[in-house]
Amino acid sequence: MWELLQEWDKSLFLFLNGQHAPYWDHFARIFTSKTAWGVMYASILYVLGKNLDWKMVIVTTLAFVLVIVVADQLASSVLRPLFARPRPSRAPGIMDTVHLIDGRRGGAFGFPSAHAANTAALTAFIILLFRHRCLSAFFIAWTLVTCYTRVYVGVHYPGDVLFGILVGGLAGCAVHGAYRLGLARLSLAPAGKMKHLPVIINTGLLTTVIIALYSLF
Repeated sequence: MWELLQEWDKSLFLFLNGQHAPYWDHFARIFTSKTAWGVMYASILYVLGKNLDWKMVIVTTLAFVLVIVVADQLASSVLRPLFARPRPSRAPGIMDTVHLIDGRRGGAFGFPSAHAANTAALTAFIILLFRHRCLSAFFIAWTLVTCYTRVYVGVHYPGDVLFGILVGGLAGCAVHGAYRLGLARLSLAPAGKMKHLPVIINTGLLTTVIIALYSLF
């Protein structure tokens, strides 16, 4: 059964990875970059500062850092060596047919995707923290596009990103639970309904538009 699933995963990967064009090469390369979203992360800190006192800002910021660390290390340091599944860009039999961006093949193993785990963990934590429908929808879309770009650039199978989403989602929920427990231990009240959340959405949308326009050149 596992072998059959892997064959289906490989076939779907080859189909999706084979749908490429110069514009989307540029778009995927930039969109999948962690540094491209620095301004959006800063907008989250801005909103926290506008709604919370300094103690809550520090605790919540630490929780954001923790959620990324937990998801990233769980995916890359614990699960990847355990499964030891080669990336498609390094898999015998198909590595020479994979469409790569700038020749980047990534490390040896790719299951699960750390990018998928990180973005899914951040999204799960944000959904539970802010409880805002539009903000949640934006981050879900951001996670899905990020995951697709990992297949597009040739470094992950669809199964890698799907399992990464599962791992990240669970990590985000677990860290949020620990965050709420920590607030109770510190006698800090959980944040209520926050203001200025459209700042995060608009910053994310503007970043996407800039990436889309920059990819034209």
